Amino acid sequence: VTRPAPGNAALPGRVRPGPAEGGTSNPSKRHRERLNRELERLAGLLPFPEEVVAGLDKLSVLRLSAGYLRAKSFFSASQSQSCQKAAQKQAVQTLVLTREEGGASLSLAQALNGFVLVVTSEGLIFYSSHTIQDYLGFHQTDVMHQSVFELIHTEDQQEFRRNLHWALNPPHAPEGAPSAEGGKSLGSSAAAYKPDQLPPENSSFLERSFVCRFRCLLDNSSGFLALNLQGRLKFLHGQNKRSEDGSALPPQLALFAISTPLQSPSILQIRTKNMIFRTKHKLDFTPLACDAKGKIVLGYTEAELRMRGTGYQFVHAADMLYCAENHVRMMKTGESGLTVFRLLTKENRWKWVQANARLVYKNGKPEYIIVTQRPLVDEEGGEHLRKRSMHLPFTFATGEALLYQSAYPLPGFPDPFQNKGKTSKSKKTSHSHEGCSQKDGVDPSSLLGAMMRQNKAVY
Repeated sequence: VTRPAPGNAALPGRVRPGPAEGGTSNPSKRHRERLNRELERLAGLLPFPEEVVAGLDKLSVLRLSAGYLRAKSFFSASQSQSCQKAAQKQAVQTLVLTREEGGASLSLAQALNGFVLVVTSEGLIFYSSHTIQDYLGFHQTDVMHQSVFELIHTEDQQEFRRNLHWALNPPHAPEGAPSAEGGKSLGSSAAAYKPDQLPPENSSFLERSFVCRFRCLLDNSSGFLALNLQGRLKFLHGQNKRSEDGSALPPQLALFAISTPLQSPSILQIRTKNMIFRTKHKLDFTPLACDAKGKIVLGYTEAELRMRGTGYQFVHAADMLYCAENHVRMMKTGESGLTVFRLLTKENRWKWVQANARLVYKNGKPEYIIVTQRPLVDEEGGEHLRKRSMHLPFTFATGEALLYQSAYPLPGFPDPFQNKGKTSKSKKTSHSHEGCSQKDGVDPSSLLGAMMRQNKAVY
């Protein structure tokens, strides 16, 4: 490549060609388009269901791709060992990677009272089975290739770090600053030892059994769930780690463990486990994802949930303000508390659910909402409705009411100041459908806009 002489902007006689007729002249835009196409192709190669891949952002696609390649390298390197070791690794691979496909077969991971967890010596989650969602509420894609210390209670982080060290004696690390870089630098102890300086891999000295509290998004916990992690430290082959000077490092130890709840589940929890479903939302409650059980209960696909706007289009008009009040509470405290309301199914029927919504934070900022929902029978939902009617209604006396306010005058609505605010709820409902075709002045993402977009036939 010939470089231009200093001080010259370009070689003499060279004219940069202009954009093609009708084409874009923005190189940055063309680069972004090519990058997005490649990321879409990469996302399509991930071993996850289509609805899960559709909800991933660009960084998550890259993170999961790197995690998948690391796991593939590990099994390839492990199988190249002796026949005996290869058979053992194949058994572990079957346990870890077997997944339930279309409900036709039951995986070994699903049969466990817990989930499989593989954590590197730096504290990076190398692998987690998809059953982690049944116990902690996090999807498999949310935790893989992330720091495990973001999930562990602050008081238990040092205990977990201690068990990652081969001699149970890790070097001191500053509080609140666990290593999560994974690929850039090895944590202190992992790079300091060669395999021939460590106990044999089958040594009982490397067995681990300890208890730690993990963050839990489910409504049957107080924010954390105590788990018993039982397993052993094993070498993580095929990772091609390098030290700061560029020299290749030998395989390092990682924790291979099965995590089970410290307290055995009750009979009621076992019976209701198959009924509970979870949904993922933006901060304004716009649906992003729904698990397989939710699709069975509600009847929608994830694409149908996302195309309807805010999640309030699926909420009964009589429950909207009640849900909005708990939504505001969750944005302030991080949790909505138990909320009983009606959701619209695809068959245009109302289904009572008991839900608890929690904020999920990343880097200290709220990123999305996870809602755990349990279907109720109509009689149970009606009883909750009667109890709710005994309490004072939602008040618009605070600034929070601006979340639901639209500019007046509204089409089909009288001026509330002229009527002294005494317009009845039934009158609002009847007029709302008359104004469905006149949406000027109504924010479609507001509660009123959500109600006006509903089909009156469902009532």
